[in-house]
Amino acid sequence: DASIKTSARNRLCGSVSRMVHGAVNTEVVLQLTGGNTLTAVVTHDSVQELNLQEGKPCCALIKASHVLLGVDG
Repeated sequence: DASIKTSARNRLCGSVSRMVHGAVNTEVVLQLTGGNTLTAVVTHDSVQELNLQEGKPCCALIKASHVLLGVDG
């Protein structure tokens, strides 16, 4: 929804392709438009509040200062 205001400038949209429930958090995998995937870890409460379900459309909002990068050594 373009009317939602947020300080995050990066928005990646797709659909929930997989959810892995852990003891404290849930790993949510988004299948993005274009074929890439994005994985996020959210609390169980957030999964319920957002009504996340496999196959449901979803967008990831990413604040540039919260991105972690890794490379093979």
